[in-house]
Amino acid sequence: MHEAVRPCTCQAVAGIVLAAGASRRMGTPKQLLDIEGRPLLFRVLTEVLASDLETVVLVLGFEAGRVRRSLGALLAHPKLDVVENPRFQEGMSTSLILGLEAVERRFDHIMILLGDMPHTDRAVINRLIRAVPASGCPLGAAAIGGKRTHPVMVSRPLFGELHAVSGDRGAKALFVKHPEETHLVEVEGPYDDRDLDTPEDYSRLTGRSLEPPADA
Repeated sequence: MHEAVRPCTCQAVAGIVLAAGASRRMGTPKQLLDIEGRPLLFRVLTEVLASDLETVVLVLGFEAGRVRRSLGALLAHPKLDVVENPRFQEGMSTSLILGLEAVERRFDHIMILLGDMPHTDRAVINRLIRAVPASGCPLGAAAIGGKRTHPVMVSRPLFGELHAVSGDRGAKALFVKHPEETHLVEVEGPYDDRDLDTPEDYSRLTGRSLEPPADA
């Protein structure tokens, strides 16, 4: 029996949150870092789920069990689907493709979000949702002073190229290849787009030295 395919939600946007990495440079799972009393990924996912994204796929990998436990009640959110990437050590591309496979039959537009950006903002997400599909461009991204940043969007005409990405790379190659097909959406107001990769990043953000998170 073939799986029933629901009609394509053509103007709706599916979010893919990439949070499978092993945090090698940080030395401890970034997803669990304490940011103002909450785990980093919990903070990110709260904003993402509060946005106008139609559905959200969270891709986990490294320490997936601990990360799941840290998310608590968010795991029951009706918009959330959690998938685990057994190949996360092969790089970000494997998580991105896994997330794409989960939604591409039903959605013409995806938004790629990083699980290590503590200031992820639902208003920025919603601005992209409104602007990028309406532009007709298959690529879109938030911008600060005209410079591309995250989150980014990819539409169906380029899904095939996204499937061809390999190694520890995301969608950056598509933006380099197709600058004329990219719609940048300037962020209104202050937006802190930093991500956290190293203990120094964490200390600059919080003013504290990094301590390994307690097991959830």
